[in-house]
Amino acid sequence: MTEPRTPWPHAPTHQLSVRGTYFLTASTRHRAHHFRGRERLQVLHRGLLTVVRDFGWELEAWAVFSNHYHFVAHSPANAPDAFNLSDMLSVLHVKTAGWVNKLDQTPGRQVWFNFRETRLTYQRSYLARLNYVHQNPVKHGLVPVANQYPWCSAAWFEREASAAMVKSIYRFNVDKIQLSDDFEVAPEW
Repeated sequence: MTEPRTPWPHAPTHQLSVRGTYFLTASTRHRAHHFRGRERLQVLHRGLLTVVRDFGWELEAWAVFSNHYHFVAHSPANAPDAFNLSDMLSVLHVKTAGWVNKLDQTPGRQVWFNFRETRLTYQRSYLARLNYVHQNPVKHGLVPVANQYPWCSAAWFEREASAAMVKSIYRFNVDKIQLSDDFEVAPEW
C-alpha cells in the first residue's frame, strides 16, 4: 500500500491584505536564463515598467536580470490592500513567458516560478532595500557602478532625486539585509 504524499507548500502564503510599500523578488523556473541578452532584458524591463504603471503601483527601485528581478514599490493609493500585486505579476509573467517561448519555439514551457514579497514597515529597512535594489547589478558583478546597467533604476534615481537623497540612500548598509539572492546571472547583456 502506498503512503499518502504530504502536501508540501512550494512557497509561503502571500500576505497582501495591507496597502503599503513592498520589496519583491521574482524568479524564473530553475533559475533558467530565459532573458539573457539585450533584447530579452529590454522586453522584460519594459514589461515590468508597463504593468506596474497600468496596475497603479508606484516604483521606487527596480533591477531586471536574465533569471530574476527585484523591485520596491508602493501599492495603489486608491486601493485598500495590495491584492492586485498577484494579478499584476500574472500579467507580466504570462506575456513575457509567451514572448520568450515563441522566440525559443517552446510553447507551453513554464518560464516563471514564483515571487516573494515583503511589506516594508520600518524606514531603515525600506531605505536599505532601495539601496540594495539600485546596487544589485554591482552585487552580481555585471557593472562596476550601478548606473551603468540599463535595466535597473540607479541612473534614473541619480537623475531624478536630489544629490543629498542619493548620497543618503547609497550610504545605507545592505550587508545586514537577510535576503535570498544567490542567483547566478548571465554575464552578457
